[in-house]
Amino acid sequence: MRLDAFLATREDLRLSRARVAGLIKKGAVLLNGAECKPASKVRVGDVVSMVIPPLEEPRVSPEPIPVEIVYEDDDVLVVNKPRGMVTHPGAGVSSGTLVNALLFHASGLSGIGGVTRPGIVHRLDKNTSGLLVV
Repeated sequence: MRLDAFLATREDLRLSRARVAGLIKKGAVLLNGAECKPASKVRVGDVVSMVIPPLEEPRVSPEPIPVEIVYEDDDVLVVNKPRGMVTHPGAGVSSGTLVNALLFHASGLSGIGGVTRPGIVHRLDKNTSGLLVV
């Protein structure tokens, strides 16, 4: 099994495959005491060691991005997320997201979802369009 897939499937680590691959490329993961690649094969008896630095939360700023609001009341906002727009900031994406647009258009978003996903209770993939409840 590939090293990145092996580590990403470990429920105790709770790391995405992209984050695991990044750690491997930075030398934070060793396979049998040696630096390795995400595609390195893990076999029975191998020793995998890793240092997981704390993940820094990106700063999320309001941006004047047009967003189609389909419904809005005091508690709920329904928006039409266009295809090609990332729902929330994440690995390698810190601006131009639906969250950046929502922070500009709707002050006081709920704390649900934490700092990078305010008000987001579900998401749609970048290349998927559709309605999102916020």
